[in-house]
Amino acid sequence: MPVSSSTPDQTRTDSLEAHLKRENPLLLEPLAEFRRLDAIARRMGLLARHESFTRSVPWWPVISLLGTFSAGKSSFINSYVGTDLQRTGNQAVDDRFSVICYGEDAQPRTLPGSALDADLRFPFYRISGDIDDVAAGEGQRINNYLQLRTCQSERLRGKILLDSPGFDADNQRSATLRITDRIIDLSDLVLVFFDARHPEPGAMRDTLEHLVARTIHREDASKFVFVLNQIDATAREDNPEDIVAAWQRALASSGLTAGRFLRIYDEDTAPPIENESLAQRFKAKKDEDLAEIHRRMTGVEVDRAYRVVELMTSAADTLAGDAGVGRLQTLRARWRNRTLGIDALIALPLIAAGVAAFVWTPDTAGDLMGLLFSGRPAGWFLLAVVVVVLAAIHFGVRSLVATRIARAIEPASQQPFGLDIRRAFVANTRWWRSLFGAWPKGWTFFARRRVARIRSKQETIIRRLNDRFTQPSG
Repeated sequence: MPVSSSTPDQTRTDSLEAHLKRENPLLLEPLAEFRRLDAIARRMGLLARHESFTRSVPWWPVISLLGTFSAGKSSFINSYVGTDLQRTGNQAVDDRFSVICYGEDAQPRTLPGSALDADLRFPFYRISGDIDDVAAGEGQRINNYLQLRTCQSERLRGKILLDSPGFDADNQRSATLRITDRIIDLSDLVLVFFDARHPEPGAMRDTLEHLVARTIHREDASKFVFVLNQIDATAREDNPEDIVAAWQRALASSGLTAGRFLRIYDEDTAPPIENESLAQRFKAKKDEDLAEIHRRMTGVEVDRAYRVVELMTSAADTLAGDAGVGRLQTLRARWRNRTLGIDALIALPLIAAGVAAFVWTPDTAGDLMGLLFSGRPAGWFLLAVVVVVLAAIHFGVRSLVATRIARAIEPASQQPFGLDIRRAFVANTRWWRSLFGAWPKGWTFFARRRVARIRSKQETIIRRLNDRFTQPSG
């Protein structure tokens, strides 16, 4: 078998290109622009050779189900795909994230988390590194956090479902929240489930804080849908609307004043509601809200196309803006100013010593200066020694200052789009790099022009998407 010389990123983007040619050719242009951004960022040192902006883009539509452990997420998935794929129960039955996708085998399969961590095609590629960032050594236990499940359901074609463990069921909290944040960023639709059978929303304060209060100010906040599940349980209350109102107040207390719950239940497993008129009212509301959820789930492919274009522009803006080139310029200026300042502090005592030598021992100082500039071999040698010592001091100062600044730079995992500011800064402070360069390494005239063109393409690509999905002229 021949050995391929392609990089993992080339393998990933080639796979994406083949997929998009079949599914949505309009996204081939954004993919090409992402590749151009990758090339520029790598020349600047902002991306490693195996890294890519495409890692931050959910090319396959992703639908996430988050919430508390008894909120009925797994039951909803089983009903949606038409088979008992996920285990269900009133207690925590699974403490791992389940990534669910279409599979050709009639029998559902469960694969370990390493199948996701090592596969470039899935949104959890190298998630073990993120887990290690918050819990050292836990990345090696990736199978304790993730699993891949396949199901031969037509509803799963072209999309990925993500089922999360309950927030209050997992004792590996920091790593779970890190994965949850990654899920939210990658998702086209986030269904946040709450259990109507637990009428005291104050008990779900952690969930409300993380999934409501921290998300309402996001630019993509519209992708969050709040689902009050097992709503049939409230039919046995004297006033079932009070339960819903309590949850609405809980949302409002977390800052989501305009929020509302979609109210559903599993009609096949729910006990019958004895009051016929009440049963009809609950069923009508459930059918209406469930249809709305299914409509949103079906529409993620269209939403995803527009989101990819927005992320293309966002990546170009990040690279050229304050988080990319601007941050490098600031760090380089700090490095230059500190280096020159220390050079000055070292030079001043040397100058003072030279002046003192002329004042106190003018004959000796004069003889030494005469030797330096006499043109004789001894003078040249002495001059070379002086230059080498001064250069060694200067470059030693440069290196020391650069090292201290680099240590304070946040890792790539904490930077937008995974930009490695530390790597790029180090590349800009090599001994052969000038202190006074106008632009960071790789940020050439052609690179600036290319990024400007990418930033200006958003409207053109959006119009092409509109032509496919809408008919504004009728």
